Amino acid sequence: MTLKTTKPYSASTGGEDAGTGQTVVSERRGSVVTVAINRPEVRNAVNQETASRLLDELQAFDSDPDLNVAVLHGIGGNFCAGYDLKMLANQKAPLKLEQDVTKGPGPMGPSRLQLSKPLIAAVSGFAVAGGLELALLADLRVVEESAVMGVFCRRFGVPLIDGGTVRLPRLIGLSRALDLIVTGRPIGAQEALAFGLANRVVPDGQALQAAVQLAEQISSFPQQCLRTDRSSAMFSCYDAQSFTQAMQYEFDHGVQVIQAEAIPGAIQFSSGYGRGGKFP
Repeated sequence: MTLKTTKPYSASTGGEDAGTGQTVVSERRGSVVTVAINRPEVRNAVNQETASRLLDELQAFDSDPDLNVAVLHGIGGNFCAGYDLKMLANQKAPLKLEQDVTKGPGPMGPSRLQLSKPLIAAVSGFAVAGGLELALLADLRVVEESAVMGVFCRRFGVPLIDGGTVRLPRLIGLSRALDLIVTGRPIGAQEALAFGLANRVVPDGQALQAAVQLAEQISSFPQQCLRTDRSSAMFSCYDAQSFTQAMQYEFDHGVQVIQAEAIPGAIQFSSGYGRGGKFP
């Protein structure tokens, strides 16, 4: 499969490919959009402009009824090396950060979002510090064999304030999360897979292709049902105060899907479609 070159998705990209000089570029492929960090000279470290553009792109994706899945990746062999510390070190004015997490973006841009549709991270090279936090924002992570993940900001006294201490323990458990958070050690693809941090491990150079294929598969399913089940899982993990509340949320939202998608799906099943887990 070869990704087709298309016009950039949102006005914030301002360019069609990695050579335009834009810090974030995106491409539409049917109901899937790819969003790429384009600062390869600094291993895709994120500055304020890049953070703002990433936020714009993912918000635009989430509000677009014609898009079902987004794929986040980095151009030039690295996913993201975190926040641009060189820029931070040379900054003359104090860094302004939104203190209320409900009112504005995180330092990395979209890290405070709760997207209503699936996001897949295609991870190559380094996904460390804030870059790891961006990968944690995704529902799924497709990781190349030589990729390296970790809380590398530990050695420089830079805290995790883009959801790292929130999402990482939920994904891999507190003990494993603390192993990464307090040591700052690197973790390779196979260990990440064993931890549950990586969902798929693919050969080098194939993360984006594999992630797009996965996105297209997810996009082919009935979307109201998929998003409802996804929302229930997220609510149960992050927001529910009790088992009963989570169960009630699941039922209240799931029952709305029955007439719209479950009954037509049952008719398809009775005709032989999808039996045994096989789809056309």
